[in-house]
Amino acid sequence: MGVSVSPSLCSASVFSGLSLFGADILSVSTARVANYSVATQQADSHFAANLTGLNFCNVSVVYTHPGQNDTINVQIWLPSNNWNGRFMGTGGGGFAAGYFDPSLAPAIARGYSAASTNAGHDMDALSPASWALLSPGNVNLYLLQDFATVSLNDMALIGKAVTQEYYGTGAKYSYWNGCSNGGRQGLAMAQRYPQQYNGILAAAPAVNWGSLIPSLYWPQAVMNAIQRYPRPCELDALTAAAIEACDANDGVVDNIISIPQLCRFDPQTMVGKPFSCAGNSSTISQEAATVAKAAWTGPRKGDGSFLWYGLTYDAPLSALAGTTCSSNGSCSASPFAIGSEWIRLFVLKDPSLNLSTITQQPFEDIFSSSNQQYDSIIGNRDADLSHFRKAGGKLLTWHGLADQLIPPQSTTEYYQRVASLDPDIGNFFRHFEAPGVHHCGDGVGAFPGNALDSLVSWVENGTAPTILEAVSIPVNGSSSGQNLCLYPLISMYTRGDPTLPSSYECVARRF
Repeated sequence: MGVSVSPSLCSASVFSGLSLFGADILSVSTARVANYSVATQQADSHFAANLTGLNFCNVSVVYTHPGQNDTINVQIWLPSNNWNGRFMGTGGGGFAAGYFDPSLAPAIARGYSAASTNAGHDMDALSPASWALLSPGNVNLYLLQDFATVSLNDMALIGKAVTQEYYGTGAKYSYWNGCSNGGRQGLAMAQRYPQQYNGILAAAPAVNWGSLIPSLYWPQAVMNAIQRYPRPCELDALTAAAIEACDANDGVVDNIISIPQLCRFDPQTMVGKPFSCAGNSSTISQEAATVAKAAWTGPRKGDGSFLWYGLTYDAPLSALAGTTCSSNGSCSASPFAIGSEWIRLFVLKDPSLNLSTITQQPFEDIFSSSNQQYDSIIGNRDADLSHFRKAGGKLLTWHGLADQLIPPQSTTEYYQRVASLDPDIGNFFRHFEAPGVHHCGDGVGAFPGNALDSLVSWVENGTAPTILEAVSIPVNGSSSGQNLCLYPLISMYTRGDPTLPSSYECVARRF
């Protein structure tokens, strides 16, 4: 049975003593909310849901770091009844540090008190144009630091203090939940503020930001270099061909490439072969094959040496290799905004820059500059999580293998770097791969919608997860289940109905 409180406690006066070292509290406001309803999308390791009947106190804290000219808003939602004694920090996505309602509602529906921050800027996930630059050539470094880590620690401190004042007792356990940038934020908390959270759920983390974000532009740079911009349907045809070639490597044909490391598909073999686009027949071009191969291989230097990871074969290519086509069939570049805006505003610091001139060598220079300028602020190069481990923290990550934005190899690379420093990594950090799942959700694969429960059981009961239960989004009323395997194990079909988890086993990799 959860904790309930008197509605009269939802008053700004209750929180009048709130303080934060290094900051000035500008205002605290409260609002009692009754019978609130919201429709949430599939995100942050939960399925889409229509949440109704939520009763809570919404506390909004506005503060500033003196001398930094920032104004940050933190919202803390406090369940009026059935508080479960836990606090949750929630993450954002893209350039948004937090989402407020879409993230807070699922948390309080499960009984958590929960917090979200705007890190001092608007919540536009795709463009930081309103806050990135003080002037052309000059980045707003204070707001970037707020976005990267500072506001996240502030949010935890404020959220816990507000929770304590409202319920008269502190949260017994604190958790983080986020995906994409929210996943990166979770890893940053484990690295830089290791005592804030007992458990961190970091899905598809945007880890190694300085490398990852410019890499989102790589397919566009390749298209700029060859001066051809293939139609989305042509790239879709190449993805379909790759799936057909590699689908059965795990023992079952299900439109999923579960073991991308065993896929040896070469898009060049499709050049000249027919495909259909909006009912019209055409043939695969050399240029489309070149773009697909570049997206799958990932950024490379002119001599072919490695820069960063590419997408897996069943990830939709149109997210990063996007084009816009006219009725006459001509197509032009349509880059993914997070990558192009990072390059334009943070790396080159010129909001009027024409990115169509970025080809091989300019891309290499941008990639290097991005890391040199920002790794210390927002990167994850330091894989030493010993302080988090000593604090008793537990870290759970998962990544969709068909992620169309963040290569899943980036998360395994981070995991392996942590493991190289701590051979007992399984005692505090566990990673899982989700075949067929896109970025933070969607796709045809099984989605771990109960991952948070697994983390809580690990933190509070000592039950370390060996699998994550997962189920696909229902299609025509039916869905399939396939448990996610603890990395580095992989899921292989063995027998029986392929829609049932019992038909799969987690086995050792042999590659």
